[in-house]
Amino acid sequence: MYEAGELSTAVMILQQAASSLRTQKDKLGEAIALSNLSLAFKQLGQWEKADRAIAQSLLILTTSQNTLNSASVLAQTLEIQGNLQLELGKAELALDTWKQAENIYAKTGDEVGKTRSLINQSIAQQALGQYIQSRMILEEMYPRLEKQPDSLVKATALRSLGDVVQLVGNLELSLKVLLRSRDIAEKLQSPPEISAALLSLGNIYAANGNRESRLDAISIEEYTPLQYLTKSIFTQNIKAIKFYQQAAQFYSQAATISTSPLGQIQAQLNHLSMLLSLQKWSQAQQLSSEIQLKLRKIPPSKTAIYAQINLAESLVYLKQATNADIPSWKEIAESLATAIQQARSIEDKRSEAYAIGALGGLYLKTEDITNAQKLTEQALIQAQAIKAKDIAYLWQWQLGQILKIKGDISGAIAFYTQAVDTLKFLRNDLIALNPDVQFSFRDNVEPVYRQLVDLLLQPKNGEWGIGNREWGKTIKQTHEGEVKTKGESTTPYSLLPTPQFSVSQDNLKQARNVIEALQLSELENFFREACLQEKPKQIDDVVDKIDLTAAVIYPIILKDRIEIILKLPNQTQLSHYRTDEQAKEVESTLDKLGQYLKEPDRINDVKKLSQKLYEWLIQPLEADLAKIDMKTLVFVLDGSLRNIPMAVLYDNKQKQYLIEKYAIALAPGLQLIDPKPLQGRELNVLIAGVSEQREIEGRSFPPLNNVIVESEKIHSTIPKSQELLNRTFTEKNVQNRIKEAPFSVVHIATHGEFSSNAEKTFILTWEQLLKVKDFDNLLRLRNTSDRAIELLVLSACQTASGDKRATLGLAGIAVRAGARSTLATLWSVEDESTAELMNQFYQELAQGEAKAKALRHAQLALLAKYQTPYFWAPYVLVGNWL
Repeated sequence: MYEAGELSTAVMILQQAASSLRTQKDKLGEAIALSNLSLAFKQLGQWEKADRAIAQSLLILTTSQNTLNSASVLAQTLEIQGNLQLELGKAELALDTWKQAENIYAKTGDEVGKTRSLINQSIAQQALGQYIQSRMILEEMYPRLEKQPDSLVKATALRSLGDVVQLVGNLELSLKVLLRSRDIAEKLQSPPEISAALLSLGNIYAANGNRESRLDAISIEEYTPLQYLTKSIFTQNIKAIKFYQQAAQFYSQAATISTSPLGQIQAQLNHLSMLLSLQKWSQAQQLSSEIQLKLRKIPPSKTAIYAQINLAESLVYLKQATNADIPSWKEIAESLATAIQQARSIEDKRSEAYAIGALGGLYLKTEDITNAQKLTEQALIQAQAIKAKDIAYLWQWQLGQILKIKGDISGAIAFYTQAVDTLKFLRNDLIALNPDVQFSFRDNVEPVYRQLVDLLLQPKNGEWGIGNREWGKTIKQTHEGEVKTKGESTTPYSLLPTPQFSVSQDNLKQARNVIEALQLSELENFFREACLQEKPKQIDDVVDKIDLTAAVIYPIILKDRIEIILKLPNQTQLSHYRTDEQAKEVESTLDKLGQYLKEPDRINDVKKLSQKLYEWLIQPLEADLAKIDMKTLVFVLDGSLRNIPMAVLYDNKQKQYLIEKYAIALAPGLQLIDPKPLQGRELNVLIAGVSEQREIEGRSFPPLNNVIVESEKIHSTIPKSQELLNRTFTEKNVQNRIKEAPFSVVHIATHGEFSSNAEKTFILTWEQLLKVKDFDNLLRLRNTSDRAIELLVLSACQTASGDKRATLGLAGIAVRAGARSTLATLWSVEDESTAELMNQFYQELAQGEAKAKALRHAQLALLAKYQTPYFWAPYVLVGNWL
């Protein structure tokens, strides 16, 4: 009866059985009947009765004589209790219960039961946001599973592993494991398991689609928590559309095959999300009505509540996209109110906090600010009371937005700051900030940081301080070299105050720290783990105490302007400038410039566009830089600026590139790994490279003819160098050489690619594509007491084409390698010019020149010979410039 869905009849029969077995004093039989009764009550949504039945069963089992049979039944009963606790939102209790079950199965030698309990524990850990622990459990189990015959337990375990591996970003492995789970489920003809595997496969394709379609910088600053919860991303990216179409197919199949009404609804909700992303409005309308009808018949449970919230969020998206009256805002609000009531009825505080905040977001959308604030405050208090930080940050963010709308900027900043602080706590599990909504760093986290920076850099009370609001627009320079301000009189240009705005030093410092935290979060999200284990040195200390001729520049791209913060040596006050330029124009200029730089015949176009960048980023700072004799500019770059070598910025007045005025370096953040100058040290270089054509992992890599020349030239400049070329350039050989000798420089001349996806960031060795995650194994082999590698040179590597965030891969390699500095190329110049530049660079280093200055001299030597930036511009130095 239970299997056929006749739950009321099943309850009646099980109650009779329990009563009869009690009369017969069959304790074990009664306990089994009661635990099955609990399952039936759970399916009916009668939580109190389910809880009472399982408690009675456990009481009998724990007080009866302990036989092998009763131990086995106790373990199974604990499994049921754990399921019940998880459905009621009590994941911590469920985890403890399943650990008890695992211990009993281990004692009785029941391998299948133990495996089942471990899978359950991993699911509880995922519900608690403990993704790393969950993955560890499943990965340890994987080899044992492979040896077991195909079973439903094995199919479930593989699916759980596939789900968690997807959340930690390895979509390729996830796909492989999930397909195996589906195949086993199909072989064993289990509709529930087939449907669950198809649902997970749909999630993989949806995640791939999300990877291809990212929010642009313009949308980011208007993004709200409610939009994040909706999950749907409209895109015109063809690759993304194909992935979404495949995901929609899997979801549709999962819904058709599922035997559980709730399973059907989950698959249909995900299908609805894909239809919205694909802009199939009428199909979405039809499917949402169908889901609404089904949801009304479902008893309350954690899954049902999230389904209700998910549907409401999708309806918001659909309503805004179509401007239709159906459904009305009132109807959407009612479905969220139902979710809140259901959460209260089963005492699921977590779901309740989530649903109340979502309703607050809905009021914010309809501009009922009073109710929006009241509900969001209530949701935040509840989330904090149960320590649900992954929910709390959403409502801190939402309160920040509400107070910003009300004009309470200091209040807004306070809540945004709380949200960013909460995200810092979550950083180790940044993989998936919300277990119930698929995670995408760019869409869920970056807007919080950027919106806070935008607020911090607003002038106090909307007033502009000394100077001008807009460099070069409100001040007009006359042809006599004087400037007219808004008044009638003209003031000599040199006497004008430096353009600085009324933004407090505290706000400037905080804005800089927030951008730093964002960049670190991006890197950790790139690796899907916490990085930067070194003890870094603050960049301010370096310019104040070690290099007094270096300035640090932080340009920040916001929706309607570029904000620039400047740190000068031994000045406690940060300087601040603003260029009013729409992000669309900035992004478009950077895109075109990035494209033209790789085309040797576009020199005039490059000058024209890089002149714009010079006017935006450098011109406002020129007067302040001139006051101190600056030799080096260190940039902490934001967004798409990272794809452009700063050396190429062009001063049209003086007809000079920036590299002709200053040495240039990039810092991945405000901190450097133990920066020390190279001067006075004997250079010792390990040269590794591949010059021959290679076919690896289905990719063809053409020969690099100048690698041998490059190697010979370095060898002649630095006699204490060793080579590993072609066949000898293997991961093992590099490791062995580094173990043997303390190289100060590792020079790698081979094909490589930097990408925003860690799986696609690699360098080519003779026999493999060495992924970025393995770089620490390659170069960090010596004891920590040994000197770190001073400089890693990556010659002939390039950023992945069409990937706006590809330089994340370069920053990732720089951090992962543990080298103090990394010299790399943003595009590959397979030409003798690379060998020339490297030769000159090493000559300068050998003579004791600082790294950034050595690179500048080498670039200037190439610039004198080849006017085209294509040849001399791609080289960037990341990290310690000393």
